[in-house]
Amino acid sequence: MLARDEQSPLKRTPLHAVHLASGGKMVPFAGYDMPVQYATGVLREHLHTRANAGLFDVSHMGQIALRPKSGKLEDAALALERLVPQDILAIPASRQRYAQFTNGTGGILDDLMVANFGSYLFLVVNAACKAEDEALLRANLSDACVVEPLGDRALIALQGPKAESVLAKLCADAPAMRFMDAGPRRVGGIECYVSRSGYTGEDGFEISVPAERAEELAKALLANSDVLPIGLGARDSLRLEAGLCLYGHDIDTTTTPVEGALEWSIQKSRRHGGTRAGGFPGADAILPQFEQGAPRRRVGLRPEGRAPVREGAVLFADAASSEPIGAVTSGGFGPSVNAPVAMGYLPSSQAASGGLVFAELRGQRLPLRIAPMPFVPNTYKR
Repeated sequence: MLARDEQSPLKRTPLHAVHLASGGKMVPFAGYDMPVQYATGVLREHLHTRANAGLFDVSHMGQIALRPKSGKLEDAALALERLVPQDILAIPASRQRYAQFTNGTGGILDDLMVANFGSYLFLVVNAACKAEDEALLRANLSDACVVEPLGDRALIALQGPKAESVLAKLCADAPAMRFMDAGPRRVGGIECYVSRSGYTGEDGFEISVPAERAEELAKALLANSDVLPIGLGARDSLRLEAGLCLYGHDIDTTTTPVEGALEWSIQKSRRHGGTRAGGFPGADAILPQFEQGAPRRRVGLRPEGRAPVREGAVLFADAASSEPIGAVTSGGFGPSVNAPVAMGYLPSSQAASGGLVFAELRGQRLPLRIAPMPFVPNTYKR
């Protein structure tokens, strides 16, 4: 389930008053007081997002500008490539790309989004990692870049099949955007940064807005009858159905991008034989896995029956063996598929779709079918 940080005092996002006014049930999350659900409840919030549009407060995420000291964007791109295995140089203007910070053993320090804003790179990193990510950037890239945390901005996600029609009322440019487009846009008369992306598998947008105008923008979006506020509970079930990783659970410092089934995110230019192969932390561990395979693999799992299998459940090859072969990293009930869904790690030799594994659940062995992800087809506007 959700990772919760019990540190005190909790920080508040610029939308805190909106959550309270909307009946949000607040919980500690990544050091922030965040809504886990509203009066509608997690199930209805989830299904509403799949059918209409949901508004998510993701202001706890870190926003960072990476500005090249030379004034040349390619210098910032090449500098960032020292820390990530992705081709940053090839990101076109007004586009963004998914990336990972890696460590010396090939593990993932964090995953992030990187956008080309023309004169600088715009990064969105995970809330629990943002201080460490900023320190990593400063320690490694200060020769080439100014690292500027954008702590005066909020971040709002609008997700679902009606997200475009909702946003179009406030931003005439929204319908022309395609999946992973990103850049400055005026939304309701406010200068924002908008990307066509999100964390639900649905079409949608993420909107970076000056903190002092975040409440105004959120209220304008919520005034549309197609939009409901959505909490962390439905955010987690939506991303699980979409087969998307939660950092610290499905990927972490012990998993490589290839083990995490994220090799699609590493372009050929950074792999063996590519124009800028290697040169990032852990390349000696990660790149051979493209040819030789990784020892284990993140897979989708469909428990047989109605009982959800939660994070931490140990996986076995059969109903009788005592030797674990893997574990579930995320699991719960998938409202859109009306069945339990999960993901976890298995040895690559036992990770083929269609295979059967078993989880220990209340003293019994429950069968799980290895299944392709996403569990719900994505609806990105490409």
